[in-house]
Amino acid sequence: MEKTISILGSTGSIGTQCLDIVRKHGFKVAALTANKSVGLLINQALEFKPKVVCIMDKSCEGELSDALKDSGIKVLSGMDGLCEVATLDNADILVNSLVGMVGLTPTLLAIDKGRDIALANKETLVTGGKLVTESAKRNGVRLFPIDSEHSAIFQCLQGNENNKIKKIILTASGGPFYGMTKSELSGVTVEQALNHPNWSMGSKITIDSATLMNKGLEFIEAMWLFGVKPSQIEIVVHRESVIHSAVEYEDNSIIAQMGVPDMKIPIQYSLLYPKRIDCPTKSLSLTDYGTLHFSKPDYETFDCLSACIKAIKMGGIMPTLVNGVNEAAVELFLNEKISFLKIGELVKGVTDEIENKEVNCLDDVLSADRQAREYVRKKISGKE
Repeated sequence: MEKTISILGSTGSIGTQCLDIVRKHGFKVAALTANKSVGLLINQALEFKPKVVCIMDKSCEGELSDALKDSGIKVLSGMDGLCEVATLDNADILVNSLVGMVGLTPTLLAIDKGRDIALANKETLVTGGKLVTESAKRNGVRLFPIDSEHSAIFQCLQGNENNKIKKIILTASGGPFYGMTKSELSGVTVEQALNHPNWSMGSKITIDSATLMNKGLEFIEAMWLFGVKPSQIEIVVHRESVIHSAVEYEDNSIIAQMGVPDMKIPIQYSLLYPKRIDCPTKSLSLTDYGTLHFSKPDYETFDCLSACIKAIKMGGIMPTLVNGVNEAAVELFLNEKISFLKIGELVKGVTDEIENKEVNCLDDVLSADRQAREYVRKKISGKE
């Protein structure tokens, strides 16, 4: 099947699974990028033979160039290189599987070039939702969600363009600490937080799942992707991760998308839309599961989730602030500099302590992100 793709973040969990789909269906690869996993990027480049590769960590550029010097593959580095990859003319679709707000600028540049986006980088819409959706509409660009929940919603909407959405049901696994109290979470270790019950993901998103920050970000992302209000989104904890999300229509009929918890299904759908063909994943057996469970999330214990919903209701720079604070706090937690509960404390605090402003351009978003990270630095150092 003739399809040429570029992947931002090809060495991460989504990127490597995306390349599994490429192997399966024989797609062409225009470009690959990595943060600092230079060895894996070299192997990917030699296998898929893209025209361009980019390594974000400039200290790795020499090693990458040496390994690929006889391959004819162009080597780039840093943010400038990432943006150049995003604007290449020889890709049908750009897969954005970057982690964090770093994905926003290259996405906006790709949209300006008229490139369709397969989006796994939720921070792009959390921080720049207004800018991204307006630019996509202006440039006739399609955004195909890769997140399993948003892909499920997208799939449930197919063929229902003329039917009114009553509610989106956004499912959540509940993470590794489902049912625990704040006192029980006080001594959580990094190792425990990285032990997700259903999904294999990168470290940052796994911590976000443990704090339920990930579900808060997805709440915001769903609003931008599907044009709904906060009151039209219900979060439901579903431990088995079989129903990936659902849509309730005006007639009270609910359509759900189901499957085993495997990201290859939403990745492939985003790349091949609207086609459905053989996918390298297991088939779902409902009888093997037997029973599916559903419950309400604990908004009191998991501060990150309630803070995200508060932030999007406030609008302006608030979603960018909670995202930036969370990114900085998660990095500190992974490095064992702060406690698990401190992440939620910081994210919740920023919604009360920093003045809200409107978002009119990319600089407003970038400035708010810097402000959020400075907020964390001062809180942790005690120099406010």
